[in-house]
Order: sequence, then structure tokens, then C-alpha cells
Amino acid sequence: MAIPKRYQKFQEDYPAVAKAYEEMGDAVHNAGPLDDKTRALIKLAISTGARLEGAVHSHARKALKAGCTPEEMKHTVMLALPTIGLPSTMAAFSWIEDVLNKD
Repeated sequence: MAIPKRYQKFQEDYPAVAKAYEEMGDAVHNAGPLDDKTRALIKLAISTGARLEGAVHSHARKALKAGCTPEEMKHTVMLALPTIGLPSTMAAFSWIEDVLNKD
């Protein structure tokens, strides 16, 4: 999984901040009992609800790496439909497909 160029540039320009950000992410992930797949799907759901295309792409890749199936990822997005509406849900589906169809 390639690191996005924008984040690579951020790491180059602000290495201490990038390191602290990554350490915070690790600490948050290790702060509770949820397994990797569950955490990955939750992060995907949060990104979907916030309508953050880049984050959905990133968390879709991370979900696959954590062992989530495409069906689990799509179900996660589908669960957002009653809360965030059809247009936002359709956008998130397209962003997941960007990742799933990139081979």
C-alpha cells in the first residue's frame, strides 16, 4: 500500500509532527479491546459520515489490509444511508470502488 504523495511531502516538511501524529494514532488504536477489523470498519464509517474522500480511500485500503472483505466494507457504508442520506452514501460507495478496482 503506497503512502499518498501529499502525506509523504508532509512527512518530509514536518517530520516531528508526522511522527507525533502517527504515534497518537497507534496509541488510540491500542487504547481499547477492539480488534483490527472492527477498528478498520469504524474508521471507514467515520470517514464516510464526514464525507472525506481521501480518508475513505485510506481507510478502505487499511480495511483490506486488516482482513475486511469488500462486502463488509460495503455494508459499513450502507449502514450510513439512513443517517447521512443517499448522495453522501453513493459518494462513499464510489470512493470504496476506487480502491477495490485499483489492481
